Amino acid sequence: MDGYAGFEEMYRGGAIREVACLAHVRHKFVDVHRAQGSSIAEEAIRRIDALYAVEKAIHGSPPDARVRARQREAAHVFDALEAWLAAQLPTLSGKTPLAFAICYALTRMARLRPYLDQGELSVDNNPAERAMREIALGRKNWLFVGSAAGGRAAAIAATLIATAKLDNVDPEAWLADTLARIPDHKITKVSELLPWHHRR
Repeated sequence: MDGYAGFEEMYRGGAIREVACLAHVRHKFVDVHRAQGSSIAEEAIRRIDALYAVEKAIHGSPPDARVRARQREAAHVFDALEAWLAAQLPTLSGKTPLAFAICYALTRMARLRPYLDQGELSVDNNPAERAMREIALGRKNWLFVGSAAGGRAAAIAATLIATAKLDNVDPEAWLADTLARIPDHKITKVSELLPWHHRR
């Protein structure tokens, strides 16, 4: 969950940096607009959608091209959104859902900003959440892996299967091929069996 306070300890030393999720920010405004029909929430959604329009146009581009496009087309929209949100907040009662949505957005902006300068970053964590959905759906099964070693093995297997999917490799075909090849494969070249090397 974006903004989960339990993660703050990981960021304290500076070795790990959080990149916030614009989808979570947008969702707060969508909830308010659906419940109240707020014109401010609607305008926030419109401004956020302008950032997503840039992302849609550059989807699949190399990181350096994404940075150039974001700096040219998204940075000023991002800055204007942040300033506009800050200007709206004093006009609202602090206890309203809309004020909460704006406060949430403003606290996330500094941690969202790195995506503008780093082309390998995504504007949201939707791809990661989609990859984790299968694990979340099967979590009752994962409760009974038998031991810590079993849990580690299950985590490795899940990671390899998700990696195959991200590389557009059929996980079942890759696994069958790998299991057939592994008995005669040199242990020093085990990396050759990873999903992105799969013979298509």
